[in-house]
Amino acid sequence: MTNNDILRSIRYTLDLADHKIVELVKLGGETVDKTDVARWLLAEDERDYLDCGHLPMNAFLDGLITQRRGAREPQPGQQAPAVKVVARITNNLALKKLRIAFELQEDDLVDIFNRAQFRISRPEISALFRAPGHKNYRVCGDQVLRNFLKGLTLRLRA
Repeated sequence: MTNNDILRSIRYTLDLADHKIVELVKLGGETVDKTDVARWLLAEDERDYLDCGHLPMNAFLDGLITQRRGAREPQPGQQAPAVKVVARITNNLALKKLRIAFELQEDDLVDIFNRAQFRISRPEISALFRAPGHKNYRVCGDQVLRNFLKGLTLRLRA
């Protein structure tokens, strides 16, 4: 899925206004304005459509985590990273950050996929959260993430 698709889905799920998305991105450490957000939410074939890059999407997801769970306190003896490393937002990373933001356990994930009428086993769910080099790692396809977002919407808006 594209970053724009993920943003649109989360926006609908949480009923977020454009200014709230701006606040979440800022909470995640980046700055955007409402016109950028409005352009991200347009359909790909509309005239002023703007692709949501990995940096603002990462900041949005991090801001969502911070807003829902609170700021992360550094562990004793741990230093803050000198340079913020921004990974490419893959479906696996988006799913992982959403799991953290909504504090979802394995049973919650099973329930969410069931609400979307998407059958996935517990080992398959576990494989989505493994490190890419792990032998049981599984790439999160668009269909899996789309059904997760659909189930999350059904769970939160019902």
